[in-house]
Amino acid sequence: MIMLMALGAFSAWAQFQVKGVVYDQQSGVTVAGATVLLTNADVKKGVQTDANGQFVFSDVSSAVYKLKVSFVGYNSYEQSLELTGNRTLDIRLTESVIGLNDVIVTGTRANEKSPTTYQNVSKEEIQKQNLGQDLPVLLNFTPSVVTTSDAGAGIGYTGIRIRGSDPTRINVTINGIPLNDPESQGVFWVNMPDFSSSVSDIQIQRGVGTSTNGAGAFGASLNILTDGISNEAGGQINIGAGSFNTRRVNGIFSTGLLSNNFAFEARLSQIKSDGYIDRAFSDLTSWYAAGGYYGKKTTVKFITFSGEEQTYQSWWGTPEARLNNDVAGMQEVIANNGYSQEQADNLLNSGRTFNYYLYDNQTDNYGQDHYQLHLGHTFNSAWSLNAALHYTKGQGYFEEFRDDEDFADYGLDNVTIGGQTIESTDLIRRRWLDNDFYGTTFDLNYADDKVLFTWGGAFNRYEGDHFGEIIWAEFASNSDIRYRWYESTSEKTDFNSYAKLNYQLSDKLNVYGDLQVRTVSYNGFGRDNDLRAIDFDENWTFFNPKFGAIYQANESTQLYASFAIGNKEPNRSDIIDAPVGTTPEHETLNNLEVGLRKSMESLAFELNYYYMDYNNQLVLTGDVNDVGASIRTNVPDSYRMGLEAAALWSISDKVNWNVNATVSQNRINSFEEVIIDYGTNFDEFNLIRNQYEDTDISFSPSLIMGSQLSFSPFEGFEIALLSKYVGEQYLDNTSNDDRKIDAFFTNDIRVNYDFPVKGIKGMNLSVLVNNVFNEMYESNGYTFGYFGGSDFEVRENYFYPQAGTNFLVSLGLRF
Repeated sequence: MIMLMALGAFSAWAQFQVKGVVYDQQSGVTVAGATVLLTNADVKKGVQTDANGQFVFSDVSSAVYKLKVSFVGYNSYEQSLELTGNRTLDIRLTESVIGLNDVIVTGTRANEKSPTTYQNVSKEEIQKQNLGQDLPVLLNFTPSVVTTSDAGAGIGYTGIRIRGSDPTRINVTINGIPLNDPESQGVFWVNMPDFSSSVSDIQIQRGVGTSTNGAGAFGASLNILTDGISNEAGGQINIGAGSFNTRRVNGIFSTGLLSNNFAFEARLSQIKSDGYIDRAFSDLTSWYAAGGYYGKKTTVKFITFSGEEQTYQSWWGTPEARLNNDVAGMQEVIANNGYSQEQADNLLNSGRTFNYYLYDNQTDNYGQDHYQLHLGHTFNSAWSLNAALHYTKGQGYFEEFRDDEDFADYGLDNVTIGGQTIESTDLIRRRWLDNDFYGTTFDLNYADDKVLFTWGGAFNRYEGDHFGEIIWAEFASNSDIRYRWYESTSEKTDFNSYAKLNYQLSDKLNVYGDLQVRTVSYNGFGRDNDLRAIDFDENWTFFNPKFGAIYQANESTQLYASFAIGNKEPNRSDIIDAPVGTTPEHETLNNLEVGLRKSMESLAFELNYYYMDYNNQLVLTGDVNDVGASIRTNVPDSYRMGLEAAALWSISDKVNWNVNATVSQNRINSFEEVIIDYGTNFDEFNLIRNQYEDTDISFSPSLIMGSQLSFSPFEGFEIALLSKYVGEQYLDNTSNDDRKIDAFFTNDIRVNYDFPVKGIKGMNLSVLVNNVFNEMYESNGYTFGYFGGSDFEVRENYFYPQAGTNFLVSLGLRF
């Protein structure tokens, strides 16, 4: 009897662990942000799955519990759990009739059986950081990421680099629809203000990954999924404010699922900010609307979203001399660039927030309307089909004042007044882009216990008009109002077809294969803004294979390896800015990824080695063209090699630490720098070629670290310290220490508090204090140089300073 009592006491005293992973039943994708509850009459514990779909309950007493897992878009999962020892669970959620997969073209996403390097960022993680800054800034603390902002405060023109690769090499899709501009191949997030408020989750794939539709992924992919429909009707209002006169307001509502299986939702947003840089204001509006029919086997959903922006231009950057308060250096900038007295005074009397532009309407004015129609159908337990139609209309211009412009540069006649010949004039001009992008995507999927198979493809068509208009001139010459001095048209057709297969060879080993054929036809004709003739007609056919395997060593340890080949065509700027008589080559990337994922009691971590070997990589020269776009040139051999580490440590029930680091080597075997010598009288054009061996690739820091240390002292409240370190970056490919961005280390503090309010569903207060230690740093820049005879060399560096200590605050009401 005494022994039985002792055993009973031991059983009551024993503490165990319950952990597991939550998956989507159909796709195998882990579900981040799912709520997991462990309850009985005496205990109520709750956690949310992390970015890898994992959850852990520690120090749980022996007893009988009810385990419940829930997430929007899925049927709730429940089971009775008698705990007499440690338990590891594998939980599969099935989609409700409003499942998240209703808008995914699944061929674009990685899952647990994809031997690639990826991370899922949940809606909860996004919304914690979402106080009005652009989407790239919200991803700043994910592995291998560096972000920048022209206006210095994360609103307006922002950019993201992953593994040192610029935005033209990051493949972005929204619900499987390609977003990258077909000509520049970049993404202009300023055209999508507050889009983060309509995002369900984001999958970041580093390397070639599983990229399928749109431009090739030469650094990473961002697969963005918009919101599913809530089961219940509701709404939300968010009001925010912050430094630099920043204001943000949005309204969101959803009907929930109506009795006839229809549902609708919408969002309307406005964001305004004066920016950190002088005059770099942003005035941004956007809306999002979705509606559809959600049946047991068929889903039809229509999504439309739009963004309009007016931003004051700040792409010129700040001269290095201005940042260093170097008066003599600033005088050289004034002399070398022919500044007027007004421009000289602006430079000399400003500070870090210098903006070259002074004209009051030196603005970008652009809008994009997106339309997506998605069809999802499940034939049976094994076969399913997703298909989509899409159309994007983009139209807008940037306006600028130009002083003392030669009539000849606009195809105009000189003006004679009173016997005096006038050869130049001040003028105001607008440079327009008017484009249409449309197409279709599809994927047919088969899944059973051993096989995941997808056959899919896409057809996309782009038609774009580029033209410039003079809307005012001091001397009009023979022009009319809105006189067009240049116009060009381009067309691009992109088709691909692919087949992907995951096969479970054994309980521990899964193999993966992916074969894609992509054809691109691109032509353009007309005249550019400098009256150069544009006339090109290029065609490419690419074969992009991918292979890999995953080995499940045990329930907590996974090893993976993959090899992929990616090919990518040059963009419009590469073609038209190429030296006369030359044509840029397409690029080829051979990408090896080898990794380890492990989940323990309170620690989950991932280690990944990557090697990205390039043939004919287009690298930045460091210079930019007249609209701030980077100029690139082919180099025969270059590579990126690195080790990425990421960990999530649950230090206690109240403290979590999410940390990552990337150590890399990014090298060009041989680089030729071309510098123009204009001669002593600036009437010559001689090319000086400097050869460099084994140099660093520009904008590729060898060390990047991110950290999010969070503390939740009570339910609904979290305070976090967000830290980011970025090592030094070279502005060009010469590894010259006189042309580089210094390393920087920033720290932010974020506070989120969800609390109940009588009469409504709840309230949220969010506060973000950026750069709490007031680090004076620059996150981007460019450089250029030339000679005026052998004894006169000019080298100028320009940087994009980021704001010191600043804050944003937001109040949200849910009803």
